[in-house]
Amino acid sequence: MAFAHTIAGTRFVFDDLRMLMARATPLRSGDALAGVAADSAMERVAAQHALADLPLRHFLHEVVVPYESDDVTRLIIDSHDRIAFAPIASLTVGGFRDWLLTVDEAALTRIRPGLTPEMVAAVSKIMRLQDLVAVAAKCRVISRFRNTLGLAGTLSIRLQPNDPVDDPRGVAAQILDGLMLGAGDAVIGVNPATDNVETLCRLLELLDGVRDRLDIPTQTCVLSHVTTTMLAMQRGAPVDLVFQSIGGTQGTNESFGVTLPLLAEARAAALALGRGTLGRNVMYFETGQGSALSANAHHGVDQQTIETRAYAVARAFDPLLVNSVVGFIGPEYLYDGKQIIRAGLEDHFCGKLLGLPMGVDVCYTNHAEADQDDMDALLTLLGAAGVTYVMGVAGADDVMLAYQSTSFHDGLYARALLGRQPAPEFAAWLARNGVAPSSDTGALPSRLLKALP
Repeated sequence: MAFAHTIAGTRFVFDDLRMLMARATPLRSGDALAGVAADSAMERVAAQHALADLPLRHFLHEVVVPYESDDVTRLIIDSHDRIAFAPIASLTVGGFRDWLLTVDEAALTRIRPGLTPEMVAAVSKIMRLQDLVAVAAKCRVISRFRNTLGLAGTLSIRLQPNDPVDDPRGVAAQILDGLMLGAGDAVIGVNPATDNVETLCRLLELLDGVRDRLDIPTQTCVLSHVTTTMLAMQRGAPVDLVFQSIGGTQGTNESFGVTLPLLAEARAAALALGRGTLGRNVMYFETGQGSALSANAHHGVDQQTIETRAYAVARAFDPLLVNSVVGFIGPEYLYDGKQIIRAGLEDHFCGKLLGLPMGVDVCYTNHAEADQDDMDALLTLLGAAGVTYVMGVAGADDVMLAYQSTSFHDGLYARALLGRQPAPEFAAWLARNGVAPSSDTGALPSRLLKALP
């Protein structure tokens, strides 16, 4: 089905939904690289007008990736809840935007099962940044393992103690630094420099030993491939969360070496360990705009829509954490600070609206046209939008992954500015151990220092 809109005397025609969505997307370098971006600002505005007039029901009848050949599309269509969709079934995309801005948290929660990723991506394309912030701030998504994430008035931080050679001393020193500055309630999570089961088990034992000796109400994770984590579980390693990068098409997930049945198997194995004390959310997923294009598995769909489809995969496995690593892939996909800021707010909005405990790695690579001022702006906007968690990296500089993120002090800034606290169980632990949760003036007692290797 073709779509058309006339603007300033020029008629623009869009051949199908895939083309309409791509042309309506705010400019980003990845869509230009893929050859799907609008040729001009006028064409983009025309596409946004046409998209605003499109009934939401249309997304149930025309898919952007073929149903027959893509298991993510089948997941989206087969799991759609028409009863939950009923309150908004008569709306257009533009009408849906207006509705989102006026309703309360309860209404947003009720419609979640009735939303497809494409509906959510579509409405985000016609929203200003303030719209993305205002609606996301009304979405409350709570998850639990050893503490409670996503409560009103909280902002959690992933403590990311990466080391270039997986040196336990380097990891432990960064854990100490982060804990002293109130980070770690989302997860203490290490990206290993090498993905082998021996390294994984060694790091898992280190993280769990620190957590257990200090009695920290949090969870740990080593972000290796899901199959490596499953091997570690078979060896009896202390696995709290199963991590995996995921994408919005079957081909993208295959490029990551995963399938939907494999993710289900890993989740079942983690649940069988019974390590959670407050809840059973055992999955941790990371995503990022541009991964489908890198895998040549985007089907001509714009990168933001594909990214939102990844959230349907995440939603199916009831995760504790989902993280858009927004600027990590590089300027080929998000060229500068302006594009990174827009993408980060889109990803957070779309994930929260679909019911995910959404975090954002406020980050950029050194060859992007961005700097820490851009990250300050995005961090502040995300904090106002109610982001579940952000990263805590020593000095904001991850020397193992070679990218710039947010520091432990950045997390303190956002909490202090916006009046946010850590997860309540973690905040109580900080108080018991003499660490002020909203300043850097506390100090861990000597007994905690001795608990580190």
